[in-house]
Amino acid sequence: MSQSLEFDVLTPAIGAEVKGLDLAALESYEHLAAPLADLLHERHVLFFRQQELSPVQMKQLASIFGDLHIHPLYPNHEDAPEIIVLDTHNDNPPDNDNWHTDVTFIDKPPMGAVLSARMLPSTGGDTLWTSCIAAYEALSKPMQAMLEGLTASHDIRQSFPQERYGTTPEDLVKWQASVDKHPPISHPVIRTHPVTGRKGLFVNEGFTTRINELTKKESDILLNFLCSFVAKPEFSIRWKWKEYDLAIWDNRLTQHYATNDYLPQRRVMYRATILGDVPR
Repeated sequence: MSQSLEFDVLTPAIGAEVKGLDLAALESYEHLAAPLADLLHERHVLFFRQQELSPVQMKQLASIFGDLHIHPLYPNHEDAPEIIVLDTHNDNPPDNDNWHTDVTFIDKPPMGAVLSARMLPSTGGDTLWTSCIAAYEALSKPMQAMLEGLTASHDIRQSFPQERYGTTPEDLVKWQASVDKHPPISHPVIRTHPVTGRKGLFVNEGFTTRINELTKKESDILLNFLCSFVAKPEFSIRWKWKEYDLAIWDNRLTQHYATNDYLPQRRVMYRATILGDVPR
């Protein structure tokens, strides 16, 4: 791991706070690609306090890790279509208050994401991350052996149902096009990180619908256990946002959960999503 970054380790399993960087003042971010990636691979999620980046700067920062994804349903920022705007309030309640790995309904799910807090409630609205590597390593050897070789289906409709995202004729057309473009896809239940070689769980409540090789009842029981197990506090960290805080996380073997405890107040977050590789 690179020693060029100043940081504090936040929990044994996951998380580091990077210090001494004013990202908004930098003209480019290429020189940070290697040290940030090294630290990200070890700590899974990195936090930076008070980074007032514009949407274009967020795009530039995220782009040092790879090509960016444009979400099929979430609204994007007019200055940078790669930046999605997560604006939640009474008329648009949160839909990500569950444990999930982003966009696992595509063949190459994101390798990571950059998230910036733009407007926060007076209290609440924290985000939690958990290490799917730590969860896998805590399973018994017989359970690990049983999970090897299994695959699971991931479906966009699990988190983006028609009853919420297709409520008007215009939205229904957009929703149907997204569903048609993203049919259910299978990924391994146990994924190997392409850089570190460490293994972790790759099923999540947000998008995983079925373990393919099992009966439905067996699948339901096992998915319920795995999705509950990965959320244990021993594997996770909870971040209390301040305005313009920024997080970068490795999406490949983590999950996250945005708490829904602040309504009727409003919460606005910007996110850039970095494309990844085929899970193996």
